[in-house]
Amino acid sequence: MEIEEIHTIPPKKKIALVAHDGRKEDMLDWVAYNRGTLSEHLLFGTGTTGTLISEKTGLPVYKFKSGPLGGDQQLGAKISEGDIDVLIFFWDPLFAQPHDPDVKALLRLAVLYNIPTASNRATADFLISSPLFHTAYQRISPDLPEPLDKSDEVINAR
Repeated sequence: MEIEEIHTIPPKKKIALVAHDGRKEDMLDWVAYNRGTLSEHLLFGTGTTGTLISEKTGLPVYKFKSGPLGGDQQLGAKISEGDIDVLIFFWDPLFAQPHDPDVKALLRLAVLYNIPTASNRATADFLISSPLFHTAYQRISPDLPEPLDKSDEVINAR
């Protein structure tokens, strides 16, 4: 995998906010504390987390489905399409999640596409207070090979 592509993350970020049940209160506290800064950006969230953030802070949040119902996969697709700039995901390391493969896939895509990611409040604080958070940023992402299209081989083999 060669690193070739440079993508500009604009000053107005598209931020995904996700929290497991055991971390939702922590996420709500963090969003409330950073409400002023977050109000300058576009917010996205999985079902319950996005709804709670909207209700508790008044911030507009575009909501995907709940994580276990496909929301993590929807967010992963948006990351791969270049439609999410930052992932704040307060996940709970003490309890197994029924949708754990989806969680791992989401985190794998965030790393693969070089998306700034915070998994706890301390990291989220460092990320949001960085001078880079408030400016355009040149994000280097991997030059991924195109998937092989096996359908031509199947059709021609007949």
